[in-house]
Amino acid sequence: MLSERQELILKLVVDAHLASGKPVASKSIAESSEIVWGPSTVRAELAGLEAAGFLTHPHTSAGRVPTEVGYRYYVDRLIESGAPPAGVELELSRLRREIDEAMRETTAALAQVTDLMALVTAPAPATATIHRVEVLRLQPDKVMAIAIASTGAIAKRVFDFHGPVDPGLVEWASSYLNESLSGMSVGARMIANRLSDPELGPVESRFLATLGPAFTELEQETGESLYMEGASRLLSDDHRGDLPAADRLMTALEQRAGVLGMLRSALEERSVFLWIGGENPQPELRSVSVVGANYGLAHRNLGSVGVVGPLRMDYATAIASVRGAARELSRYCESVYG
Repeated sequence: MLSERQELILKLVVDAHLASGKPVASKSIAESSEIVWGPSTVRAELAGLEAAGFLTHPHTSAGRVPTEVGYRYYVDRLIESGAPPAGVELELSRLRREIDEAMRETTAALAQVTDLMALVTAPAPATATIHRVEVLRLQPDKVMAIAIASTGAIAKRVFDFHGPVDPGLVEWASSYLNESLSGMSVGARMIANRLSDPELGPVESRFLATLGPAFTELEQETGESLYMEGASRLLSDDHRGDLPAADRLMTALEQRAGVLGMLRSALEERSVFLWIGGENPQPELRSVSVVGANYGLAHRNLGSVGVVGPLRMDYATAIASVRGAARELSRYCESVYG
């Protein structure tokens, strides 16, 4: 652990470097209004931080820049503080019901707020169970069946019948299907077996057989798994100088399976998670930092939101933004199928 004085000096160096992109001179730190010690004390503390691996310098006469260890210490303190900077808001209040649209809106909002590349993972299909079933009589001879998975995936089918459908049969089917299918893992074979209960009468069996595709096809309604937005922001002139291997980075990001696997490896994290440079599980991303947070229901995480940026990024805004986006998505998930 660093002393309070060392923590303050390290924070000032990181803040100054994030703002300017240049090495930070000891004189500028000593002249900060937050510093109450003399220049010789500041120089000694900077030398100590460098010796401990928190800072480095490009050459002998240059100022200091943070190392990955220094960034890690800095962001850990940001997370512990828990206070987002003022003005960081994500406009997610008008999301459509479909989780797919929520993912897209979240990704776009996150990229815009942070000016970085944003990533959002949809809930994994393997975690899905049937949450709710609705059977609705739209017209005398037209019935809609809706199946909602715990991941937010929705399957909807409208069925036309040759004659009027008994309203009592529709009401019975809705109740029976909720009782029979609720909590069952999404899988066509398991659901089909439950729908063909031999104890049912012929009328009920035929009706359920007609509605069956609305539920057996739910497994294919999961949509995309990884949403990405903001590649042009990440490659803009503001960031390009801090991305030494931009082409290799973009190639890795376009291969979505690796990025998806990396984010899902952190699905058990309860708070904001970060990989800085060499900490990244995926070797091709070890020139950047990834800041993420998980969203979901009270009893389990469903997916992650995150941003990818250079080591010299605005970590305070990134942390606050992914935390806020995860919180909004969690509220959304609770409202849809919580």
